[in-house]
Amino acid sequence: MRALRILLITAVILGGLFVAVDRLAVNFAEDEAAQKVQAAQGLAGTTEVSIKGFPFLTQVLGKELDQVDIRLSGVDAVAGGRKVRLSEMNAALRDVRLEDNFSRAVAATASGTARVSYADLGRASGEDVTVGFGGNGKVKVTGTAEVLGKSITRSVLSTVSLVEGDTIRVRADSVPGEGIPGLEDMVRERTDFDRQVGGMPAGLRLTKVEALPDGIAITVGGQNVALAG
Repeated sequence: MRALRILLITAVILGGLFVAVDRLAVNFAEDEAAQKVQAAQGLAGTTEVSIKGFPFLTQVLGKELDQVDIRLSGVDAVAGGRKVRLSEMNAALRDVRLEDNFSRAVAATASGTARVSYADLGRASGEDVTVGFGGNGKVKVTGTAEVLGKSITRSVLSTVSLVEGDTIRVRADSVPGEGIPGLEDMVRERTDFDRQVGGMPAGLRLTKVEALPDGIAITVGGQNVALAG
């Protein structure tokens, strides 16, 4: 009986040590992965990585992780020489394969969300405009055009849409012209724009955009998404 008690105590101690070592290993791996993702994508802002599943060490031995969650904050996604700041992006990567002697990680599938504030979208437009929520899923864009030496300011309700899986498009539904020749074209030069969102992990694409009160909500997804390497 005493031997059994000693065996049970030993098992509990060893189990506790294994859990402690496993948690230390996963914390180290999460920090290393966050640094690699940020460096590989050339990202500013902050990157957080959370590796799901237990035990972590057996997943590593099998060279496949059940799920890896990524959170990016204040990231400047650069495309075409212009920046589009993502206020935040959260993505869940599933069935992540560890390849090339653990230097490369590729997720079978990924899904998540991102957000662009209206202030950041206005700055990304490249024009002197103000962008805000217009209600009912619309974006309100205000810009000023010079017509015959006179400054004319117009606010338009615009539709935001997704183009080719990586570009946010903003187009005015209509522009009040008031019979002034060329005014609509001049206003549209200010208020209509496309902005590509680049710099995300390879294989991750935009699948939906929607205008909400706190900014542009973006749904992202993809297959064979490269987390690092």
